[in-house]
Amino acid sequence: MENFKKALAEVIGTFVLVFIGTSSAVIAGEQIGHLGIALAFGLTIVAAAYSIGTVSGAHLNPAVSFAMFINKRLSAIEFVWYVLAQIIGAFLGSFALKTIATDKGAEGLGANALNGISTGTGFLVEAILTFIFVLVIVTVTSNTKGNAKLAGLVIGLTLTMVHLVGIPLTGTSVNPARSIAPALLSGGAPVDQLWLFILAPLVGGLIAALVGKYLLDTEN
Repeated sequence: MENFKKALAEVIGTFVLVFIGTSSAVIAGEQIGHLGIALAFGLTIVAAAYSIGTVSGAHLNPAVSFAMFINKRLSAIEFVWYVLAQIIGAFLGSFALKTIATDKGAEGLGANALNGISTGTGFLVEAILTFIFVLVIVTVTSNTKGNAKLAGLVIGLTLTMVHLVGIPLTGTSVNPARSIAPALLSGGAPVDQLWLFILAPLVGGLIAALVGKYLLDTEN
């Protein structure tokens, strides 16, 4: 029952993250620009952290859950529950956006793409940005290094920061769940490039977990 409650919280949180974040890009992107989109993703994380985060920790991202697993802050079965829940939540968010975007006459679902850069550069961008994002998360949520009252705000601002760099380059994933649903529902090039937006964040998350574990003592 406890795992189910955490998984349900992750479904809800990831639904909100993907729906608000990608909707801001698809429906309001021209009006709010890159800063507005970045803030939409970041503020959603803040809201999630102080609501469903009280149940599941508000990972909303397989790369984050993977880092927590490496740091022994999630069991193997919890990790599986979290990732499945995050993917389900992302699909629900993308389905909701698809309905609204169709009625609005908007195109796309906010799928990630390489914007005039090579595959290698795109991989590097996503791995570095995920490393920064996840390293902050494993640190500020640590019992020894963290600050529970400020963690949600710090994490949300960090996600905003990495989006400001990543949006012009890759659309910013740093989150396999956020990439899988829009890509599969869009088809075409986003599907062909999807492997990068799954693998690079996981690599970045792994490196962040190891740095946190062995340098910053975040394994608790």
